[in-house]
Amino acid sequence: MCKWRVISPTSSATGRGGEAEGKRERRRMGLLSNRVERSEIKAGDHIYTWRAFYTYSHHGIYVGGHKVVHFTRKKETSASTDSSSISTSKPELLSTCPTFPDCGFQHRNSGVILSCLDCFLDKGSLYSFEYGVPSSVFLSRVRGGTCTTANSDPPETVIHRAMYLLQNGFGNYDLFENNCEDFTLYCKTGLLPIDDQGVGRSGQASSAIGIPLAAILSSPFKLLMAGPVGMATITAGMYCAGRYVTDIGVRRDVVKIAVEDLSVNMGWTEDEQSSISAAFEQKT
Repeated sequence: MCKWRVISPTSSATGRGGEAEGKRERRRMGLLSNRVERSEIKAGDHIYTWRAFYTYSHHGIYVGGHKVVHFTRKKETSASTDSSSISTSKPELLSTCPTFPDCGFQHRNSGVILSCLDCFLDKGSLYSFEYGVPSSVFLSRVRGGTCTTANSDPPETVIHRAMYLLQNGFGNYDLFENNCEDFTLYCKTGLLPIDDQGVGRSGQASSAIGIPLAAILSSPFKLLMAGPVGMATITAGMYCAGRYVTDIGVRRDVVKIAVEDLSVNMGWTEDEQSSISAAFEQKT
C-alpha cells in the first residue's frame, strides 16, 4: 500500500529556506553526503575535496576570505642544505592564481600553504568534515576521513592554530603518520598522540591500513566461518572496529598541546617530551 506524503501549507510556505535547513540537519545527522555549497562554510571549518576519482581526499582549514590553510609535501628546492637553512624563514609565492596575489604563500622548508578556495578544490567538489558525531554515525560511514567523534574547538582558536602553523610549519609530511588530515584535525582539536604506533590521527590513513590488516587478522576465522560471506562479515566488522578505535575522539593516547609548544620540525626535545608525558599522566 502506497503512503502519500502530505505537504502542509506551512511547509510549502517555507520554500527553499526550509528545505536547505532540513538538508543541513540531515547532513549533520550523517544521513546525506557531507557535500556543501560555498555559501554554507564558515571561517574555522574543516573542509576537504576528493581527488583522483575519489581515490583520496585533501583536507584544509577554511580561514575566511576565500582562503584555505592546508598541509602538503614540502616544495623541492635546488639550493644546498646549508643555503636553504639560511633562508628557511623567507616565504615564497609560487602561485599562478590570477585572482588572489597571496595564493600559494608558503615558507621555505614548510609544507603548510595558504591557497584560495578555487585552487584548493582544483575543480573538485566541496565537502565539510563533521565533528562530535555519535558513534553510530561514525560507524555507518563506509569511508574514513569524513567525520570524528571528537569535538571541535571554537573557530577563533582553530584559525589561530592554522595561521600559526602557516608561519612555523608542521613538520615533515608523512602519508600515514602526519598528513593533511592530521594537520587539520590538530587545528580543530589541539590533540596529538604521544604513542609511537605508526598511525596518526587521520581516519583516511586508518582506513588504508585497516583494510589489509582486517583481512590478515581475520584469517584464523576460516576454520570457524564457511564460505566467503562469513569471511566478508568478519573482515568488514574488524575494519569498522579498527577505524573506530583509531579515531582521535576515542583514542586514550592523545593530549591537548598548545600550538606555540609545537617545535617547527615536530621533533620533541627531552623537556618537551617530559611535559607532554606529564600532561598525559594528569589526563589519565
